[in-house]
Amino acid sequence: MFSYLKKIWATEATIRGATGILAVTLTLSNVLGVIRDHYLAQKIPTNILDAYYAAFRLPDLIFNILILGAIASAFIPVFTSYIAKGDKKEAWKIANSILNIGVLIVIILLLILFFLLPTINPLIVPNFDASRQLLTLKLTRVLLLSPLFFSLSYIFGGILNSFKKFIFYSLAPLFYNCAIIFGTIFFADKYGIWAVVWAVIIGAFLHWLIQVPPSFKLGWRYRSVFAFSHPAVKKIGRLMIPRSIGLGANQILLLIYTVLASGLPAGAIAVFNLANNIQTMPTVVFGNSVATAVFPALSESWALQEIDRFKGYFRRCFKTVFFFLLPSTIGLYLLRAQLIRLILGSGYFGWEQTTMAAACLGFFALSLIPQGLLPLFARSFYALHNTRTPMWAAIFFTILAIILGITLDSKMGVAGLALAFSIGSFLQIIYLYIPLSGRFPSLLSGLGSFTLRVFLASILMAIFIQGTKMIIGNYFETTGGMIHGWQVLAQAGAAIIIALLVYFGTIKFLKVEL
Repeated sequence: MFSYLKKIWATEATIRGATGILAVTLTLSNVLGVIRDHYLAQKIPTNILDAYYAAFRLPDLIFNILILGAIASAFIPVFTSYIAKGDKKEAWKIANSILNIGVLIVIILLLILFFLLPTINPLIVPNFDASRQLLTLKLTRVLLLSPLFFSLSYIFGGILNSFKKFIFYSLAPLFYNCAIIFGTIFFADKYGIWAVVWAVIIGAFLHWLIQVPPSFKLGWRYRSVFAFSHPAVKKIGRLMIPRSIGLGANQILLLIYTVLASGLPAGAIAVFNLANNIQTMPTVVFGNSVATAVFPALSESWALQEIDRFKGYFRRCFKTVFFFLLPSTIGLYLLRAQLIRLILGSGYFGWEQTTMAAACLGFFALSLIPQGLLPLFARSFYALHNTRTPMWAAIFFTILAIILGITLDSKMGVAGLALAFSIGSFLQIIYLYIPLSGRFPSLLSGLGSFTLRVFLASILMAIFIQGTKMIIGNYFETTGGMIHGWQVLAQAGAAIIIALLVYFGTIKFLKVEL
């Protein structure tokens, strides 16, 4: 096994191979995420989970604005350009400068936020009672450690991605989720939500630590350098600002949704986040993996002005995402109640929470395709060193989703927030496609036949899912609060197996090729 991993490491990953590596590890990570959420729902009351998820909002805001935006949109393209030119000495100087500057700024902001939290916290959860507001405050102060470790982790991840080394980068989330699962299973009964929170911190530390040795092997050595005036550092700063604004807009959206959900029945914040975690599984596996793997190649193609190559990469990745996410959308929507019941329906997560979460998941499912395509579209702009267009798209999406959320929240409850999110996602991807297709004419030409055949296979699959549900539903009681898990598992499992056979069988019959 170790010799096999060494062989993979020694060979620069192709886009298809890198996508495969990322898809497998991200699938494992998301399976672990499902297990994590299962035990969270089982062992922690939903009103306490409300405080737990609310406590993530400010730490996530800082991390997304300062680090995630810089790595995805700015650091990788600039760092890659130096590597491509063979100037590794200067590349490592840039990497250390970004590492030192980024971590220093994060630490300063976290310290400021630590002392301002008593003033800010009531604005985030204004409708919580005093005890839950205090709990949210205490949890947030501990979780402020997570952006520090994730900042380190994603900078090292950017280094690995630039060299097209994806294994250890993709393994990092596995360690993170395993730490939370371990802490929840073995310590939550005794220490409650605090066991989970400290497991999050340990998991974030491991998320970073696993990426240090391979970065060291590539040639990285720590240097205490702060090259503020370096042209590349300045360029990264300029490029990251629009992306950071865009990511900040998305985090502000989640923050406002948290404010709105705090006024709904207890458990609404937890339900929204748990349903959202389920719908992100296919988008991460089939969207993020493809976009992450192709990003260095897109950046390289643009740097060399190989336009046809750039368009070819984009078109193949678009087909891959659509191929997997259209049937995923249909399957997730039709089996939403069964999946929620199987994943979350135990312990403190009762029938009322299950029905709320199923409604949310149904609306979230509608946005799988735009959410899965968003990383590809955004990274295509980043490869062009254009971070402004995705920024304006994110701002547009945030404003629209907030307006829709306020409107639908009062009429539909927490499910209205999920619907608002999905509507905004579709409009955001349209906003991005128009200028990208203008820059690259015929970007998606020749995909009509492919799209039609995938659509036909997905519709046929939907018919068989519904038929399977109805047949098994006639023999087993699969609705209501008093049911056995094996009954729901039988219905969902049979429907999924038949769906896969029908979809891929039809795809083969119609001779669909990626």
